[in-house]
Amino acid sequence: MTLDKGQRAIVIGAGIGGLTAGALLAKRGYQVRVFDSSIVPGGCASTFRRRGFTFDVGATQVAGLEPGGIHHRIFSELGVEVPEARYCDPACAVFLPGETEPINVWRDPDKWRAERQKQFPGSDSFWQLLSTLFQASWRFQSRDPVLPPRNLWDVTELIKAIRPDTLVTVPFTLMTVGDALRLCGVGGDKRLKTFLDLQLKLYSQVGADETALLYAATALGVSQAPLGLFHLQGSMQVLSDRLVEALEKHGGELLMQHTVKAIHVGNDISVTVLNQKTGEIFLDSADHIVANVTVQNLVKMVDGAQKPGFLGRVFAGKEPQDLENRFLNRNRFLSYRRRVEKLVSPSGAFVVYLGVRQDAIPDNCPPHLQFLYDWDGPVGENNSLFVSVSHPGDGRATEEMATITASSFTDVALWTDCDDYDELKERYTAEAVRRLGMYFDLSPENIVHCEAGTPRTFARYTGRDRGIVGGVGQRISTFGPFGFATRTPIPRLWLVGDSTHPGEGTAGVSYSALTAVRQIENEGQLSRLSHCYLN
Repeated sequence: MTLDKGQRAIVIGAGIGGLTAGALLAKRGYQVRVFDSSIVPGGCASTFRRRGFTFDVGATQVAGLEPGGIHHRIFSELGVEVPEARYCDPACAVFLPGETEPINVWRDPDKWRAERQKQFPGSDSFWQLLSTLFQASWRFQSRDPVLPPRNLWDVTELIKAIRPDTLVTVPFTLMTVGDALRLCGVGGDKRLKTFLDLQLKLYSQVGADETALLYAATALGVSQAPLGLFHLQGSMQVLSDRLVEALEKHGGELLMQHTVKAIHVGNDISVTVLNQKTGEIFLDSADHIVANVTVQNLVKMVDGAQKPGFLGRVFAGKEPQDLENRFLNRNRFLSYRRRVEKLVSPSGAFVVYLGVRQDAIPDNCPPHLQFLYDWDGPVGENNSLFVSVSHPGDGRATEEMATITASSFTDVALWTDCDDYDELKERYTAEAVRRLGMYFDLSPENIVHCEAGTPRTFARYTGRDRGIVGGVGQRISTFGPFGFATRTPIPRLWLVGDSTHPGEGTAGVSYSALTAVRQIENEGQLSRLSHCYLN
């Protein structure tokens, strides 16, 4: 059903989640305006150029481009071309400390099964459990459930997605990967546990002992055929470029270098916006506001959220029922804010971007690698690196050159509270390059360009609170039915992105955006039906 053009939507943030929500809303009949503080769209999935090299800022892999995948579905609805990409095979080559042969995560299920049996003998029951849970969870997710549900319509959509085959997951809802390892008798397998810690830190922000089992089953299973992880031709920027094309094709407007300073709630819902180019500050209102930000950013943006008497000025309704509803919404939001404040502090990322001569890259180098350097060290702080390598002809460098992007999780407080930021950044960069030199030939003549990004860098260019990355962490308490919903406690204010189900990654935030759009559209239909009935 197409809405009349009186319905307006504001989207805060032109990351993949925000652009997806904006383009879909525009396609479905809304007047859409997207604000973003950066120079280029894409957020953590954008790119930058240096000396002839194109570097992916953060995200380097994409899931969901295959027919029926979330990106394929969304691009098909929007009427834009699916970006050119190739499967990553292996999806990742994982090097454990002191080992020269990697654990290759093959796309072919038979090859991956043989690899597991060689690398982790005796673990078949664990992997079979993951496979069973993945198949059930993937079928469930493909039916577009609304998680976590917050009203009757959400519950109805959730129930419609449940089938008898979904019930196999129920006994495992409150289990972690660590629980499953012990259940299957492989809890003492250090190599297996370390491998899982490395992989899960990428996808869930936490290791095996904390990651929700059902989330892990999907995160670890999506790289196998008939699905897979993709390496985009050109750069990650292609994904956001397609979405911008669709947004504008359907009448939406994208305003870069426009910072949303505050969200105002009351009888109307609006935002205060700073135009960075002119210095102008203006107010813009809409029927719905979609915030593609972290949940930590969201509670800070809501007008007066940090002040005593929050929202007091907007609770002067004339009708008793109106006053009651406003106080109810106020109390819900205060509870919401307290929950956010109690979250475990998310990680940041330290990233080294290298432009190198092709001679630096070993023959048959996989597109993605993980290294752990010390068995007893943390998964992060330069003891582990996730590395993405360009390949000839993929648009990131000339034929004689290549890019290497290496990231490590880091404590954001280390960077916000340090006495000498430049010295710390230089030390981390030197150590990362030294570690990378154990695999790549990083002799001085092979390094053409080197720079690094820290949580401060991400905070500056993406606006994410303290430069945190990857969402809230997929622990039991923040996963699926227990996580943060796209519906916020404030009516007509929506949250999309990696703080909501189903988590981080371009596919995850796109699911989140699609969920919010469906909810907004349903509310619009109910509003029109109510209007018709009353008239």
